[in-house]
Amino acid sequence: MLTVLVADYLFDGITVAQDFMNVLWVALVLGFLNAVVRPILIVLTIPATILTLGLFLLVINALLIMLADKLLDGFAVASFWYALLFSLMLSLANSFIDRQEKRHSESY
Repeated sequence: MLTVLVADYLFDGITVAQDFMNVLWVALVLGFLNAVVRPILIVLTIPATILTLGLFLLVINALLIMLADKLLDGFAVASFWYALLFSLMLSLANSFIDRQEKRHSESY
C-alpha cells in the first residue's frame, strides 16, 4: 500500500484517489493479479523472458498495472511508461522487503 501512495506522489502519470479504501483496493487487486494472472503470463512468455534475460518480467508487471487501471475507478495510469516505472518501483520494494525478511529470519 505504501508503494502505491509513493508512486502517486512521485509520478504525475499515476493517480490514486486519496481515500484509504481506494489505495487498499489498488493494493488488493495488484496482489490478486500478481498471484493469479502473472504466473500464467510468465509461462506463456518464457521464450521472450529468456531472450531478454528476465527484463520482460517488468513488461508483464506493467501490463498487470495497466489491467488494474482498467478494473478500478480510483486508480489511473497515464501511459505504458508510467506503468513500467511503477512496476520497477514495485520490484525494488519487493526485493527490499524480501531481503529484510530473510535477514530477520536468519537472526533467529
